[in-house]
Amino acid sequence: MNFFSTRDFKNIVSFKKAVLECLPEDGGLYVPDEGADLRKWILYADEKTSFASLAGSLTSAMISNEFSPLICERIATAAFPKDPVLRKLDDNLYILELYHGATDTFKDFGVAYLASALETILTYDGGKTIFLDATTGELGACMANALKGKQKLKSVLLAPKGKFRGMDESDFVWNGGNVYPVEVDGTEEDCHKIIRKIFEDKNLVKKFNLSVANTANIGRLLPQAFFYTFAFSRLKKVAAGDIYYAFAAGNYGNLVSGLYGWKMALPVNGFIVPSTSCVTADGSGNCIVPDSMIPVENRLHADPTSPSNIERLEQIFKANSLMLKNFVFPAHVTEEDISDACRTLYKKYSVYADRETASAYAAVLKRNDIAGGDDESVVLVARNAPYLDKDFIRHNIGIEPEESENASRVFAHVELNREAIAPDDIDAVISVLSSLM
Repeated sequence: MNFFSTRDFKNIVSFKKAVLECLPEDGGLYVPDEGADLRKWILYADEKTSFASLAGSLTSAMISNEFSPLICERIATAAFPKDPVLRKLDDNLYILELYHGATDTFKDFGVAYLASALETILTYDGGKTIFLDATTGELGACMANALKGKQKLKSVLLAPKGKFRGMDESDFVWNGGNVYPVEVDGTEEDCHKIIRKIFEDKNLVKKFNLSVANTANIGRLLPQAFFYTFAFSRLKKVAAGDIYYAFAAGNYGNLVSGLYGWKMALPVNGFIVPSTSCVTADGSGNCIVPDSMIPVENRLHADPTSPSNIERLEQIFKANSLMLKNFVFPAHVTEEDISDACRTLYKKYSVYADRETASAYAAVLKRNDIAGGDDESVVLVARNAPYLDKDFIRHNIGIEPEESENASRVFAHVELNREAIAPDDIDAVISVLSSLM
């Protein structure tokens, strides 16, 4: 499987280059080509197949021209010590929980896979990579966990002063770890501005081999396609009829990765999503993606700090127009619908549903024309631990979900005892990057 840029279909690269380069110089995002048919690997997997084993097989099938099956298995095994959890709620409804990793969010899977793939590539080909990202949440803990023990990877993390969480002294570069946290005397947007400015300078990007740990990097997005294959491996012997997946749109990474899975021959009948301004339904309920007023060649470069996968989504729909009607089913949901869905999930199934999961279930209830019969099964995709949205849940059901064992560590405040940099001090960050070379 090769990859090309959303801005230039002739800019075709290997998996290695797409992951190492992160962002094409033309300002687009890397996307996979039509790729391999993974049906035999997908159908072979069953309820006894671990997520790591499944991911290793699918990775090998996708990039067999670059890595041996043994190396692909090693990438996945290092990345995925735990499986997602699929629970049956009733005969036609399931929930796929993606938050049972090290930091209680779905990011654990994507970041760990990206780090494992990069470490493997750099070990064989030489060189080092530095991640440059901003955070105010769990990304610090996520990066520290994913990079632990890696020899070829470092992370420079920017955060507003006092906002670092979830790391300990051993994670820091000056103590032999892989994360260099930098506090900025400003806002999260100030952190983003510094990162954008650095990525605008292609000489700096090449000099420091910069990358990001978000879905701008296809190596962070691609493993999310494995979620749906894993769920299918558990469902294929027990689920009734057609299978649909429901989730909130977010930055469209879930939808894009699900559609990539479909293109790779994943048996799926569709994706149900709450409508947004970018993905909505016409008067007949058919999905439409309003054309951008700006042609891709005239757009600003993809944002390395906060990527929207809508450009990847546009590319899929242009190449597979029938997919709009046959695979994506948006539903307009209101705040009242979301609150009602949260309460229903708790009353009927004892599920603590955060806003994302509740909005996905609200969309399912609205699209009973698609998935409302006895021959359809729906999988709700829950990305984050419920306690991360405890205020929303408490407001709607009057009960607050319990925190996990990870919570006290993941969200513990980090005291750096170092001077914060000014909100426009790009040179200070460049100096940090230089110290890691």
